[in-house]
Amino acid sequence: MIATVRGTVVALGPASAVVEASGVGYAVQATPSTLAGLREGVEVLLHTSLVVREDSMTLFGFADRDEREVFEVLQSVSGVGPRLALAMLATLAPDALRRAVACGDVAALQRVPGIGKKGAQRLVLELGAKLGPERGGRADPGESAAVSGDVVEALVGLGWSERDAAAAVAEAGGDSPEAGLPELLRASLRVLGARR
Repeated sequence: MIATVRGTVVALGPASAVVEASGVGYAVQATPSTLAGLREGVEVLLHTSLVVREDSMTLFGFADRDEREVFEVLQSVSGVGPRLALAMLATLAPDALRRAVACGDVAALQRVPGIGKKGAQRLVLELGAKLGPERGGRADPGESAAVSGDVVEALVGLGWSERDAAAAVAEAGGDSPEAGLPELLRASLRVLGARR
């Protein structure tokens, strides 16, 4: 298995990036929050999971090891493949997933595109304690302004105007000291998506 890829980002798209390592360009599928932290021409270390199918080999990349581990555990649930697992992490941060499963919060899990009520109930039942305890991925109070700025910059990089991006971040709770970058980016993307 390819556990990590360290190299230079040579291309960025809405759902993937190409990272060149030792002369080889790896196409890596990733969540919006992971992609938001990447910049073309800048070296990056991604924690990766290689999914091999009969007709394809797909590399999925994550900003940290925790996201990769959650991605792999999610696929142990019947009916959850890599695409749905990635969609879950694009909608809910690892700790938010842990809370939803631990509390049996079916409504939170149903926010993920492709998961209905029965699917959410199956996730709660089959995951149980497999995801482990929360890891505390929230930002410190003094970091909220910096996090908001990073999210605005990421949204501009994904094609939104700075004005729209800043308004979405403010509406999504960018002034909250508890909002970490992944959570705030997901919330801002939901706000922007609702406006289309």
